[in-house]
Amino acid sequence: MMVPGANPMQYLQQAAAYQQQAAALAGRGPYGQHGQQPQQVANQARLVNVTLKSLPFYEHHGALLQPSSLLAKGTGRFQEAQFTFVLTVQQANDIASNRDIRATTKVNYLHQVQLRFCPLDTTKEQGDEFPPSICVQVNGKMCPLPNPIPTNKPNVEPKRPPKPIDLTPLCKLSPTLPNTVNVKWAADQGKGWVIAIYLVEKLTSEQLLERLVQKGTRQSEFTRELIKKKLNDEGDEIATTNLKVTVACPLGKMRMSNPCRPTTCDHLQCFDASLFLQMNERKPTWQCPVCDSPALYQNLMVDGYFQEVIKAKELPEEENEIILNQDGSWHPVPKDNSEEVKKKEEKKDENSAMVDLYDDEGVSSGAVAAAPAVASAPTEIECIDIE
Repeated sequence: MMVPGANPMQYLQQAAAYQQQAAALAGRGPYGQHGQQPQQVANQARLVNVTLKSLPFYEHHGALLQPSSLLAKGTGRFQEAQFTFVLTVQQANDIASNRDIRATTKVNYLHQVQLRFCPLDTTKEQGDEFPPSICVQVNGKMCPLPNPIPTNKPNVEPKRPPKPIDLTPLCKLSPTLPNTVNVKWAADQGKGWVIAIYLVEKLTSEQLLERLVQKGTRQSEFTRELIKKKLNDEGDEIATTNLKVTVACPLGKMRMSNPCRPTTCDHLQCFDASLFLQMNERKPTWQCPVCDSPALYQNLMVDGYFQEVIKAKELPEEENEIILNQDGSWHPVPKDNSEEVKKKEEKKDENSAMVDLYDDEGVSSGAVAAAPAVASAPTEIECIDIE
């Protein structure tokens, strides 16, 4: 309890120190069961210049713990570090007042305290990755982590799926109470690790689609010029006068509503933005379904040319394929008599198959064809008596 008139910052510092000492004295965890005590707890965070990759489904609202290195003390295999953060009044209110508390679902926080780990590498953006034998406690309670993925490789520890961790249910949503995060891991020679804690807002695929549409569409003239370039490329040995493409999404095989593609891809084929975002909401891969290249959210753009094609009256509702011309124009695939020709061929095959029905009665088709219409009477033999 804070004494009236006392310095709030001094109180928070004393509370944080007390939490660190209590956790250090406890020293209990899965590593102590093996008879090997973790090394001394690190009381201060060492900030590092590491940039983590942005997560499209989480909007960043601030850093509660800037990217800090997990410092290994001594030569022991199992290490331990401790970090403390305090929420502001606004942050605590944002988390507490934005909850989904419907009876049909568990309590879901739209504003979350997010924990992330990544390798210590300052040369490029880092994706999420867990240190080996990781164990996390928040305010003395065990934090659930993704289950490791089994592996058949010998002497290789299974890795956990790379994803951020929601610490919100374990946090103290108060501006006067510090939150303590205790991390235990197995030291990996030659490889360092980074921890970071952020305040984020969880977004849905519908929200990302709305933001993508609001960003605007790529001008149809850009795609038209791209069509001209591809169909008039003098470097190609085989001249191409037109190109057939589809307005059906390669993911759902249905006509697209919001045709899009990354600005980093040079192909004409688009995919449906809504379906693509829904799939990445369930399992984020951010991979182009057309060419398998990276398709990051910030690089997606709705294509104005194909959006006009989909809305055009010239395109029948049952037709999803179009022909692109050298001048950048398009037209539906022309209907031909291929179906009638196909039906005639099927009838011809049925007539030829009727001859083979005689085989079941022990008469070959060749014998039937060679048999005369009227059978001739057998010739009588005259016998002469010789005396």
